[in-house]
Amino acid sequence: MIYLDNANTTKIDDEVLKEMEIYLREKYGIPGGEFGHVFEEEALEALEKARERIAKKINASPEEIVFTSGDVESNNLAILGYLRRAEKKGKIITSKIEQKSILEPFRFLSKEFKSVYVGVDREGFLNFDELSDEIKDAVFVSVQHANKEIGTIQDIKAIGDLCEDKGVVFHSDASHSFCKVDIDVNKINVDMLTLSSNLIHGPKGIGALYIREGVKIDPILYGEPRERGLRPGFIDVPSAVGFAKAVELYTREDVERQKKLRDYLIDKLLEIEDSELNGARGDKRLCNNVNVSFKYVEGEAIVMQASMFGLIVGTGSACYSQELEPSHVILSLGKGYEISHSSTRITLSKFTTREEVEKASEILRSVIENLRRLSPFAKK
Repeated sequence: MIYLDNANTTKIDDEVLKEMEIYLREKYGIPGGEFGHVFEEEALEALEKARERIAKKINASPEEIVFTSGDVESNNLAILGYLRRAEKKGKIITSKIEQKSILEPFRFLSKEFKSVYVGVDREGFLNFDELSDEIKDAVFVSVQHANKEIGTIQDIKAIGDLCEDKGVVFHSDASHSFCKVDIDVNKINVDMLTLSSNLIHGPKGIGALYIREGVKIDPILYGEPRERGLRPGFIDVPSAVGFAKAVELYTREDVERQKKLRDYLIDKLLEIEDSELNGARGDKRLCNNVNVSFKYVEGEAIVMQASMFGLIVGTGSACYSQELEPSHVILSLGKGYEISHSSTRITLSKFTTREEVEKASEILRSVIENLRRLSPFAKK
């Protein structure tokens, strides 16, 4: 099988698994207090070292990193945790192309706050003028760093500078850009940042939320307070260790190699008649993301037929969402239902080879040609 759905999840790196195994089989204690027994002390030391390694990647202090179960919890903790204690009930702003773990908390809070959804252009870039107009009465802004479906990378420094100037707290979901795009939290004026492990060949079920020193939020879960009092229960130490190892193993060379494969695949797929790229090109796109719509065929049909030939890809099409709706991201670009229904997302990993990409392009061409022969709408 050729697995090219790495924006959904990635396989774990062997070196990550090897490091985790020590804390699964040998040093399997849970973090204790200052005077815990040796197993508790080993677990606590491993957890804090993992925190340091992750913080270093974004130029943060270890005390500013809170471990979570992943990007969904991190996003909810940032949004609900901050706004539950907010004294001022003004606007809260996000973009129309965020993932559901941002959009749903905003919908939930719309009874207390005025939720504003800023539009994007045809490549998925935030309408900065619209944000500038809306931010005047805002108390909170959450805009993703990079979109998981079309790969567009937002200028979060410009957004962060605007928020700082207006005195508005700024959160960004960087789960898909983390380790693929350089991030320095001291340069981009972000107050909270969501990080994820399973998209960089780390374990599933672990993530983190960067919270700038001085930003106060409340917990959204309750129990024995840990992680600065923001999260009850013990952190999964093996997963935290694995997360940190995955961060260290993801290199600039990995990113540059994926960019070359990405551009090669985009060019090959756009040679197919009636195909259209969704999102930007070059350095404004995630190194591993390709999203192309093929007119006259459905995305879910492409996914199913491709899998029969050993290729795993994704789609934003209706039948692949539980709500049976077309991709809200593609629709927000103003491209319409046909392009949304036919969108196919191919996402690479640091382990993807040139041979796999070449084979994937051949399979997709064959699949699309077969499906168009069956389509009553396609050109004959």
